[in-house]
Amino acid sequence: MSSLGYLWLYRAIDMLDGVEIERVYSDTKTTKIMRDKISLIGISFTFDTDFLEIFKFLEKNKFAFKAAERKPSDPLIFAGGPVITSNPEPYREIFDFMIIGDGEGVNVDAVRICQELQNAPKEAILKALSKVEGIYVPSFSQPRVKKLTKRLSECIYTPIISDKAFFPNTFILEVERGCANRCGFCLASYMNLPIRFVEYEKIIASLDLGLQYTNKIALLGAQITAHPRFKDVCKYVEKRIDGGEQINMSVSSLRVDSFIPEIVNTLVKAGQKNLTLAIEAGSERLRRVINKNLTEEQIYKAIDVAIQCGLHGMKFYGMIGLPTENQEDIEEIVNLTRRIKEKYKRFDISFGFSTFVPKANTPFQWFGRDSEKSLDAKTNYLKKELHKLGVQVSVSSAKWDYYQAVLSRGDSNLTDYIIEVYKQGGKIGAFKKAAKTLGIDTDYYALETYEYDKSLPWDFIDIRPGKDFLISESKRLVSITS
Repeated sequence: MSSLGYLWLYRAIDMLDGVEIERVYSDTKTTKIMRDKISLIGISFTFDTDFLEIFKFLEKNKFAFKAAERKPSDPLIFAGGPVITSNPEPYREIFDFMIIGDGEGVNVDAVRICQELQNAPKEAILKALSKVEGIYVPSFSQPRVKKLTKRLSECIYTPIISDKAFFPNTFILEVERGCANRCGFCLASYMNLPIRFVEYEKIIASLDLGLQYTNKIALLGAQITAHPRFKDVCKYVEKRIDGGEQINMSVSSLRVDSFIPEIVNTLVKAGQKNLTLAIEAGSERLRRVINKNLTEEQIYKAIDVAIQCGLHGMKFYGMIGLPTENQEDIEEIVNLTRRIKEKYKRFDISFGFSTFVPKANTPFQWFGRDSEKSLDAKTNYLKKELHKLGVQVSVSSAKWDYYQAVLSRGDSNLTDYIIEVYKQGGKIGAFKKAAKTLGIDTDYYALETYEYDKSLPWDFIDIRPGKDFLISESKRLVSITS
């Protein structure tokens, strides 16, 4: 209920003539449309382990997991979203077709084709779909499938506001899409290149619409403050607040160069009590390796502005297990924290860490993860040393991140594996047990560093920037030594 892309696609399809559509979630108990009246099922696939809920849905509705095993009378089942766009191969036997890239237009096109050919055999419908740019039909030979990149000609916003959503009663609107920073590990950046901005006037019109129904506003974008008129958006909201309106406005995170009084003051006035800054690594060397060109001086300036604007704390995000990382880089996280605590004695900071997961179609897709033993040692060290400094620390599960990496760099050999994982209960032990049952070497997908000339399962996706650029960028980044 807080997924902007999901709700916007629902809205677009709902506006088509002759199409009846219903939203269904993993906890939906009853539906309005009877099962035998359904001709098409679309699934939003956002996180790698979502397959567990997808299989639960298929089993509950008595659909075979594999497309080839479903009945001719069963509806076509398709999927889209970040997981599918990045690497659809582990799921090629599950879905009848898949949407690669931005889905606003092509989802509508797919529904229209299915509507026009609703009385035709499945094979005829799939053949027609396979000719559409951005649609991957595994049962038809498609040497290349182009990832779709859409111009932001409109401001996408929340069409449904609900107190049952993860962000209750919140009007979310997309200000920009993509990120020009291009961190070496970041799927969100590379998958959404080039960075695109919504026109200022359309943002304001959408804000005005949302504020008719709620006072909670959330601005969405991977590099939101890079919008050329983001300061003007802040001024507009601040003017309405100064005029007596009670508006709560939040943003997901700020770039360090956007920690300026005009922006932070507006966010504080709009009720944002905490700000987050993704520093990713403790040492400047490692930050340069991942293309996060952030200096310690810039971090201090961001804290100065936060204090100046009345904030009492900040959360930092970091990542451990990055390519070329060494113990000195880990120790520098502690040293940096110590210097911050000494310089800003009454300012609270906390850390949230995740472990590196290689993602398809990024410069770091070739690099395997650290071993669990190494990551545990780094995690324990950071928790112990940062606790001494009075800093709260949370770290993602290295075990779950390991299996996320398996799926992220997986191929079609993993289809039976993920089905077995589901049948074994879907808990962390099920992943290990299923691998042993089927003889799957999960370390190959998660831990092994690949050669640059290796053929990768997702190479058939025509994406920009292409593989040659990713190789050159990867070599450039990991060659940085100071």
